[in-house]
Amino acid sequence: MGVLIDGGELGRIIKRMAYEMVEKAEDPSNIVIVGVQEGGRVPAERIAGILREELGKDIPLGLIDITFYRDDLHKRRDPPKPKETKLPFPIDGKEVFIVDDVIETGRTVRAAIDAILDYGRPRSIKLAVVVDKGNRELPIHPDIVGRRIEAPPGKEIVVFFKEREGEDKVVLRDKGASS
Repeated sequence: MGVLIDGGELGRIIKRMAYEMVEKAEDPSNIVIVGVQEGGRVPAERIAGILREELGKDIPLGLIDITFYRDDLHKRRDPPKPKETKLPFPIDGKEVFIVDDVIETGRTVRAAIDAILDYGRPRSIKLAVVVDKGNRELPIHPDIVGRRIEAPPGKEIVVFFKEREGEDKVVLRDKGASS
């Protein structure tokens, strides 16, 4: 398992992503952040905290579960285990930033967009990801990218956060390997 990004660099990347959100928003006071369960939860929380300090106001933060919006449900052997969706604010007319840890095919993001649209009609939806791995299957591209890293066949990129795994880092490892 090779470390591609250490904790200090990951912190700087997330801070830069927060600042880019402000730059890309038509009205920064209209921003809401929605983390994709589970990988987008921690970066979404961190970005919301940075923006809270920067803008001097609370930034609405939600979580979206995409379990039943996935296009591969019929292929799974085990029943899916849904996670919590928490959108305690209206999204109509808001500038929604979906946050996730890694984008590859674009299918997770498509599911997240479908899920969000069930809650209302935002003014816009933008995507912020910590790592863009490439290999897109759908025409979905992030508006904000922490880092673009291509992984060779048989390898995957995994983002670790101290809040979940005890340390911040981005690693390259064999597909299916555990931490």
